[in-house]
Amino acid sequence: MKITFSFIILLSNLLFAQAPINKISDVLQSKSQFSGSNEFFRVWIFLKDKGNQIENYFTNPLTVVSEKSLRRRQKLNSEELIDFTDLPVNQNYIEQIQKTGFQLKNKSKWFNAISGFATKEQISKISSLEFVEKIDLVKGYRTKKLDFENDYVFSPTSKNTQTQNSYLLDYGNSFTQNNIINVPPVHNLGYNGQGVIICVMDAGFNNLAHRAFNTINILATWDFVNGDPNVGDEGDMGTGSHGTYVLSVLGGYAPGNLIGPAYRSTFLLAKTENTDSETPIEEDNWVAAVEWADSIGVDITSTSLGYLDYDPPFTSYTWQNMDGNTALITRAGDLAVKKGIVVVNSAGNEGSRGTPNTLMAPADGDSILAIGAVDSFGLRVSFSSYGPTVDGRIKPDFMAMGSGVVAARASNQTQYTSVSGTSFSCPLTSGAIALLLQANPNLTPIQIRNILRQTSSRSNNPDNYYGWGIINTLAALNRILEVEEDISKPDFILYQNYPNPFNPSTTIRYQLSVDSKVNLKVYDILGQEIEILVDEFQSAGSYEILFNSKNLSSGVYYYKLTSNNKSDIKKMILIK
Repeated sequence: MKITFSFIILLSNLLFAQAPINKISDVLQSKSQFSGSNEFFRVWIFLKDKGNQIENYFTNPLTVVSEKSLRRRQKLNSEELIDFTDLPVNQNYIEQIQKTGFQLKNKSKWFNAISGFATKEQISKISSLEFVEKIDLVKGYRTKKLDFENDYVFSPTSKNTQTQNSYLLDYGNSFTQNNIINVPPVHNLGYNGQGVIICVMDAGFNNLAHRAFNTINILATWDFVNGDPNVGDEGDMGTGSHGTYVLSVLGGYAPGNLIGPAYRSTFLLAKTENTDSETPIEEDNWVAAVEWADSIGVDITSTSLGYLDYDPPFTSYTWQNMDGNTALITRAGDLAVKKGIVVVNSAGNEGSRGTPNTLMAPADGDSILAIGAVDSFGLRVSFSSYGPTVDGRIKPDFMAMGSGVVAARASNQTQYTSVSGTSFSCPLTSGAIALLLQANPNLTPIQIRNILRQTSSRSNNPDNYYGWGIINTLAALNRILEVEEDISKPDFILYQNYPNPFNPSTTIRYQLSVDSKVNLKVYDILGQEIEILVDEFQSAGSYEILFNSKNLSSGVYYYKLTSNNKSDIKKMILIK
């Protein structure tokens, strides 16, 4: 084996001629050893830096992400609302790479990389560029087609049971899937997901004209397979029936037939998978989609796709790689959580595979919520993937109904059907989380996870088949409200300024829970008072103060809020 491996590396060195081999991954070298000179490889090109002209982005963060994204990050108490990963890939570097003949597909600012197509000769030229760090294959995946539509159509129903009659909404045949996660009583309290942005990443959405979507609020769409805003089937690669089912389960609204948990949320629709062939879906589509959603200001991503292996000659991830750190899409999902996004993913439909774990990326992520499937009786469905991850963590995280779920029919604008798979337990969970975020928008992804762990059906005895159990939306909501009550709101909350760093001005926000005398001052790094921004009695409420740096020099400054003899201080950075 050692002799064979050495021979492959030697042959690869010869094939790449004078290319700096240490920049080209072993996988790419091995894959290209017997390929033709005109064969194209889909590759990642990772760059060393983002150039020298980056200060302006820190000064003006709204040039890279939306104000909604900044506000979402602010609840994590980060002193810097954007960092190096948020800055765009250097355009000059991209243009130099394209001069070699490289065909650009996607950009990733989070990983400081671009993806696209190149021959061996072009890869050799690209590797010689000083600013190139590494060149690797874009990994691909295929899904096991266990998600399916049953061959019958539901007829419209009305409230016909004593249980349903106790709720304000008429769920029709979709009552069970909502009731098993205790959503109807939360709807009764007035929570419907309004104000929460959810990105659904799927294989397209071919029937947005369905009656269940008549009132849906779609903010933006993008097809990352074909590079256009059309996420349907009109002349594009891939069919979108799966996305139609998923979106309707999450946010559809057709009383008497189907109501999704988050029927008043705002949606971003991202088409990331091409279903036209058995060739694997590339990870760069998923990464590009989650970065796009982040820049707009998404609160939750819901992905009913799971990726693992595919047929030779493509290189596969295996169950041994489900460790939370190997698959690039898993790392991208965890990074999204660090930016304040709740990332929800199907655990997978691989329960019968028999390997030590049957998870599919990115469900193996440490901070990603992997959702398994139960039936209408609350019992795990045999196809639902199980853990643990290779590093020993419990997976899945939670369960929801994923067998016989009511969805909008993809081939008809007025009919409803039954679908099965963890693809549908995932959007039910995402919708429930939207209700919780509506109740308290300041909750971080980890706080959401912890609350669900404390209130789900197996909170005291989690395992690798059910995780922490079936989620209980009402119990989670009550826990949120109890905690808020127990804390007995502090006199005030001082938020991180935005933008930060800034030039020449920044906004300082704070919230008062009681009427009080308020003092807000700015200090330099030596503790010398620079300016008094507020010195007056104010009523309870939210306030925004614009601070203009005027003639101040670049550096670190502090702002201090005092109310009822209590104070809080935060740091801000001025860059000119």
